Amino acid sequence: MNQSFSENQARRNRQKNLWQQKWSLKTKAIIWALGISVLPVVAIGTATYYYGTDLITKKIPQVRQESGKSSTETELALQRQLSLLLTGMGVTAVLAGAIATFVVNRTITRIKNAAETTNTIKNRLRPDSDFTQVYIASKDELVMLERNISLFTELLSVLQQDKEGETDYSQLSNKITRWVRESFNEEDVLKTTSEEIRRALSLDRVTIFSFDSNSNGTFIAESVAPGLPKILGLTVSDPGFEAGYIEKYQNGCNRAIDNIHQSNLTDGDIELLEQFAVKSSLITPILKDKQLFGLLIAHQCSRLRFWQQSEIDLFAQIAMQMGFALDYATVLEQVDTKANKAQLFIEITRSIRQSLNEEDVLKTTVEEVRKVLGTDRVLVYTFNANWSGIIIAESVVPGYPKVLRSEIEDPCFTKGYVEKYQSGRVQATNNIYQAGLTDCHINLLESFAVKANLVAPIIKDQQLFGLLIAHQCSRPRDWQQPEIDLFVQIAMQVGFALDHARLLQRIEAEGVQSQLLADIIRSIRQSLNEEDVLKTTVEEVRKLLSADRVLVYTFNANWSGTVIAESVVLTYPKILRAEIQDPCLGQGYLQDYQSGRVLAINNIYEIGLDNSEISLLESFAVKANLVAPIIKDQQLFGLLIAHQCSRPRDWQQSEIDLFAQIAIQVGFALDHARLLQRINAESMRSQLFIEITRSIRQSLKEEDILKTTVEEVRKALSIDRVLIYSFYANWFGIIIAESVVPGYPKVLRSKIHDPCFTQSYVEKYQSGQVVAIKNIYQAGLADCHISLLESFAVKANLVAPIIKDEQLFGLLIGHQCSAPRDWQQPEIDLFAQIAMQVGFTLDHARLLQAYQTAETN
Repeated sequence: MNQSFSENQARRNRQKNLWQQKWSLKTKAIIWALGISVLPVVAIGTATYYYGTDLITKKIPQVRQESGKSSTETELALQRQLSLLLTGMGVTAVLAGAIATFVVNRTITRIKNAAETTNTIKNRLRPDSDFTQVYIASKDELVMLERNISLFTELLSVLQQDKEGETDYSQLSNKITRWVRESFNEEDVLKTTSEEIRRALSLDRVTIFSFDSNSNGTFIAESVAPGLPKILGLTVSDPGFEAGYIEKYQNGCNRAIDNIHQSNLTDGDIELLEQFAVKSSLITPILKDKQLFGLLIAHQCSRLRFWQQSEIDLFAQIAMQMGFALDYATVLEQVDTKANKAQLFIEITRSIRQSLNEEDVLKTTVEEVRKVLGTDRVLVYTFNANWSGIIIAESVVPGYPKVLRSEIEDPCFTKGYVEKYQSGRVQATNNIYQAGLTDCHINLLESFAVKANLVAPIIKDQQLFGLLIAHQCSRPRDWQQPEIDLFVQIAMQVGFALDHARLLQRIEAEGVQSQLLADIIRSIRQSLNEEDVLKTTVEEVRKLLSADRVLVYTFNANWSGTVIAESVVLTYPKILRAEIQDPCLGQGYLQDYQSGRVLAINNIYEIGLDNSEISLLESFAVKANLVAPIIKDQQLFGLLIAHQCSRPRDWQQSEIDLFAQIAIQVGFALDHARLLQRINAESMRSQLFIEITRSIRQSLKEEDILKTTVEEVRKALSIDRVLIYSFYANWFGIIIAESVVPGYPKVLRSKIHDPCFTQSYVEKYQSGQVVAIKNIYQAGLADCHISLLESFAVKANLVAPIIKDEQLFGLLIGHQCSAPRDWQQPEIDLFAQIAMQVGFTLDHARLLQAYQTAETN
């Protein structure tokens, strides 16, 4: 800023000095020449004249005396001589002036010619210079020559700097051009250009604005300095270009704005630029295929910037190179597309043949097609029975909405459209707003951010399975015929592949049916855990049938039920452990299932189900299901159920038969597992009885015997509490041993007076009776007895007498506190045998103690 002020001040001083010089160089030179040549002659002549006059005046008397002539004659003679002298002086002065003027004129003419020549050159170099009017007003050619020479010196320095700058910009242009041309697709070209230009020219933002067919557009690439707002992806519906400006850009016009507030921009444009902190901008068009593709825009946000012509030229050259690079990238993409067409077919076919899963086939298809065509989204849309549909596969560019699993009800999709697609119709829409679509169809596409689309039918089993759809969301797209042909062929191949996959699945299913049954039986026999058996069943069946969910539903006493095993695809709700009360599952249904009925529903909306049943199935996202009964111990244990959630399903007879056989095998497996459990339980009971008896008999003290007993029994039978209750007189008692799970109250040493415990109870226990109560509230116990058990948090109990010395010593008691318990007969028998062994052991300990006392005495 200081340097600019000094230059302006110096310019004003020079102008002031020049305006003070009103005479031309020729005038001043002639005056000086006349002065130098004429004034000395005039001065000498004048001095001679006055000196001669004075001398005559002094000499006249003397001459009179000497010559005797009259004074008048003498005076006249002298006067004539003086006049002659004066005339000679004047002639001499005129001749001297003429000679001086001639010489000066010859000299000044050359200087004047030189000044006019320099002025002509200056006017060509600086036609709009601040000094032009000053030089014209000045009449001093020497000053003009001096100033022009000074100006030429300055211009030479500037020209040298400009030349050096042009060399730097030339190198920069070559470098950026090389970077741009090394990018092989449109996205890389735009990204590389914006980034490198911003760094090279120290700009705050470089962005690329792409036009659509309505002269609206979107910012599709951006490089911006940290801290400034980003405009990437912003769509401008009305750029505000005045009339004819698009044509100017089409013709290669550049636009440099040093200050947005001092240009001819509209208020809307200024407001938009201020929103993004723009103070200066530089705009140049990008032409692709000789058409206006968009604008290369530079923004200076931190300060005003006065664009130099060299910068403008560089910017225009780079935009031109970008257009060439985009053309080249398009050609490369077209060549690559043609070259990869056969390869794409090979890859899709290979991926389909490697998998029997329809979901994987479709997923691979949309992913590969999107990459090859460079679209923003590719999806597969499949139809329901009422020609609504669901999107079952999708590949989409980040930044656009995901629509996978979206259910679409298109009121514009009529039977006429279906027939057209069934016959192989392909629809290519370059711009949804210029294709004559109905408003409802446009609204649907807008909800997915679609601006152009490409649709081809997928024919499976000679029926319209769905549509393969490509979406262009960033801008409208002029679909090329090779792209359309490739898209149609891929859709056709997808249909063939799905047919092939379904055929292979059927062959595979029939071939592996016996193997699956063998695997299920093997998995069941390898485990005695019912939960593992059911879990393996639902997982294997879901994979085999490619169903969305397989579950096992077991009945409660009131014929409601619980889902006790489930395998489900991740995108659908999980219902494991859900308790279901189905009001439609009456006695008639149960009798049918008990007799082996298998129910196959292809579409829940087409078989006349009640609204309550449909609502229940809809809550689980079910559209088709398959149900087979599981018979266990010749009773209906539950149902094996397969759900199809993505769409209705036409269950094949081979699938239904396989499903029914698996359900039968599951029932056999559960019977087998229960039998194995009983056998193992009896074996374990015998072993357990031996182990507990051995550990008890190793104790020689009564206290140790009782403590070991309660601890081992609780662990062996997984009971929450085991205790020994010993009687006093009048059948009062005290708890003398206890083992209890943490979290429940400890009752060791508690003294109990049970008014409900009468002589009749004593006689029963004395005779060896064992009492097993599954639920204290359903056993007909007296209130006083229930209150006592509730104080110990008891919900079920098991009681066996301990006989010592042929008398009732006490009771071995098991408490289940967490929930009621259905005591199994093997558990009851083992409990009674252990109580009997405790009595024997106490007798044996008493006998040993007496013997040792006698020995000691």
